[in-house]
Amino acid sequence: MQIQPYLFFKGDCEEAFKFYERVLKGKIEAMLPHAGTPAEEHTAPEWRDKIMHARLTVGGAVLMASDAPPEHYKAPQGFSVNLQIDQVPEAERVFNELSAGGTITMPIQPTFWATRFAMFTDRFGIAWMINCNEPTA
Repeated sequence: MQIQPYLFFKGDCEEAFKFYERVLKGKIEAMLPHAGTPAEEHTAPEWRDKIMHARLTVGGAVLMASDAPPEHYKAPQGFSVNLQIDQVPEAERVFNELSAGGTITMPIQPTFWATRFAMFTDRFGIAWMINCNEPTA
């Protein structure tokens, strides 16, 4: 069994996933718009280029998402996507890039449990946490 978060976007899933692919050094495995699928005939013409399903792999993890039609979209709340990163420079790079244009709740900094920790919501409305504990020698 694996736990794989599934995110809903308000129409900018493709932009968000291309951004995440670059920042997280992942690989988009799927990016399916409604157009060209059996769902197309049930989708409003202005929504057919929106994403029905996306899949991004980062290391051994999978993040999935889609665009939620405006009448069904609700801003995400009550969770964060957590990134466990082993090196401080990489944690700081990811924080700086993912948080740009978003809202920082807690800047990246040392805590009593982590070499670095941060909390923020990115420009797409997704909440993230970064935990970094450098491996001990």
